[in-house]
Amino acid sequence: MPRVSQDHLDARRRQILDGARVCFARHGYEGATVRRLEEATGLSRGAIFHHFRDKESLFLALAEDDAARMAEVVAEQGLVQVMRDLLAGGSAHPADWLGTRLEVSRRLRTDPEFRARWAERSEQLTTATRKRLLRQRDAGNLRDDVDVDVLTAYLELVLEGLVSHLAMGLPADDLERVLDLVEESVRRHSARPRG
Repeated sequence: MPRVSQDHLDARRRQILDGARVCFARHGYEGATVRRLEEATGLSRGAIFHHFRDKESLFLALAEDDAARMAEVVAEQGLVQVMRDLLAGGSAHPADWLGTRLEVSRRLRTDPEFRARWAERSEQLTTATRKRLLRQRDAGNLRDDVDVDVLTAYLELVLEGLVSHLAMGLPADDLERVLDLVEESVRRHSARPRG
């Protein structure tokens, strides 16, 4: 029997994650039945669960994949850019990403086991944000009167607020200007001479 190439396995895994992202976003975790996952991915349950142990492992892999993509953007451009991409629909799957992010938030509130498993994975975005802020501070671009950990928590809180705002279907017309303000609030400003 011929061996399947790693490229083929990676492509199949990506196909499953992309289909599952749509399914979880559309139906939520509970509503994403195996049958719906099969329809969304175009694959059989055997093919899906050959790559992922169970539905929760699939969901965690999806959420982790999204967090890794966000961490890449954060490392290069900052967490505010992640928010701008979300507003502009600039991420690969903005609506589906939002649905996944909301489902993660819901499960964190209601499922202690999921919360424990997610805690191991969620540190990636926080670490990327903190490292980016430290680099910006070292370059003299970040305000130095507030601890980097506080600024990290602040930006993550703004992200969660943005996600909630969008989830409620509230208008997003002026949110670019709000993100300008957020970005400006963490920058270092030269002291202006008085008088």
